[in-house]
Amino acid sequence: MPSIPRSLLSRRSPTALSTRRLAHSHPATMRDHSDSTFVSTPFTPPSSAATASPLPLPTAFNRYSATQEFPKQHVTSVYPPSPPLSEKDAFMPSPPPTRPLSRELKTSSHINPDGRFIRIVEVSPRDGLQNLKGKVVPTEIKKELVEKLLWAGVRCVEVGSFVRGDWVPQMADTPKLLPLLPAYTNPPPPPDPSSPSLTHHIPIPPSAQSIHYPVLVPNMKGLDNLLHLQSSSQASGGGALTDEIAVFVSASEPFSQANNHSSISSVLSSLPPLIARAKENNLRVRGYVSCVITCPFSGPTDVEQVVDVAERLLNMGCYEVSMGDTTGEGDVEGWGRLWKVMKRRGLDMSKVAAHCHDTFALALPSLLSLLPAGLQTIDASLSGLGGCPYSPGATGNIPTEDVVYALHKAGYETGVDLDRLVQVGRWLCGVLGVEGESRVGRGIAGRREGRERGEREGRGERASGEETEDGM
Repeated sequence: MPSIPRSLLSRRSPTALSTRRLAHSHPATMRDHSDSTFVSTPFTPPSSAATASPLPLPTAFNRYSATQEFPKQHVTSVYPPSPPLSEKDAFMPSPPPTRPLSRELKTSSHINPDGRFIRIVEVSPRDGLQNLKGKVVPTEIKKELVEKLLWAGVRCVEVGSFVRGDWVPQMADTPKLLPLLPAYTNPPPPPDPSSPSLTHHIPIPPSAQSIHYPVLVPNMKGLDNLLHLQSSSQASGGGALTDEIAVFVSASEPFSQANNHSSISSVLSSLPPLIARAKENNLRVRGYVSCVITCPFSGPTDVEQVVDVAERLLNMGCYEVSMGDTTGEGDVEGWGRLWKVMKRRGLDMSKVAAHCHDTFALALPSLLSLLPAGLQTIDASLSGLGGCPYSPGATGNIPTEDVVYALHKAGYETGVDLDRLVQVGRWLCGVLGVEGESRVGRGIAGRREGRERGEREGRGERASGEETEDGM
């Protein structure tokens, strides 16, 4: 350590010592070596327009004591002075109220400079509602939910399932719901031209503009019920009610026994005639594979077995296979390992979707990690509703609002109006009396409410000319 001149030691006082320590601890006060006095530069608080946070002192500086003096240029080289705050930064850190919220949340991206469309499959009317306890959600509420999702730009909405009503009471009204929905052959609702969420960076594929109402069909009995409903609708001049069904298989033997009451091989052997009959009746088929990462009963699932099930579904004629992380334990490494095996086995990755539950908050980083690897379709549930009765502790699917926000932030396109989607999510949670799981939904809604409150207060001030309660 450099020696301190005795002349300084003899003249030290408590005041000088505390001042020297302040000079070392903060760049706002520093020693001017041109004379024996201390000079202070005014401290400027950081602002949104300021430069990045100052770096810590280098190691060579840190080894000196608090009483050591440093030349001014040494301090300013480590702690560059902050620029002065403008009036706008000081009194209006947030954008003005007239600025649309979704414009704040949308940025250009270096991750995906060319842009790419990601298809969103909304599963809240089926997967999100089927496990709700207590009173059954009225059919009219489900109808309004689907209509609002279409209004928000969602084009593929899984609306229900043809299962036994005594097993899944929330889905018992699916045959009643389908005829009430807007015809899937109708043109979709027009977007809001003023919405910045729909300032598309790439053209929306024509196939992504069509409406689809997939319904879950667990067996031939369920398909028979759907086809009978379709025939009745067409006979009355109403047209077909849907053009898509979904089938499901577990990649875990214990889970298959609990959920399907049958072995994996038995379920797979029952599907070829079902899929063939569906396609004969102009119904395309989507396949679900559950427990692709772990099983709630047996632990980690064998990756090769998962890929075996997915490959067989594609070979049977499924146009797409959705890989479901039922327990929500999948992380970036686990999903990446599964994706590599599927690619090595030669699966068409454009026909593979991801269906993540968000039990451990790992879903979003996992999905984002799969985008460069070719992921093109993501299943999500409005406000994170959902769960699985055979997976204790598992939460709902990843919130659609969070997925759309993250994709738009990264420069991808979904065709979904984020502002409208958040409104629909808040409405649904209010109707159901539940707390939504979407962080993005809470954030955007909170900002909107704060700005609307500020606008109301501002209009009140201008109208009355009186001061507010705090005297401002």
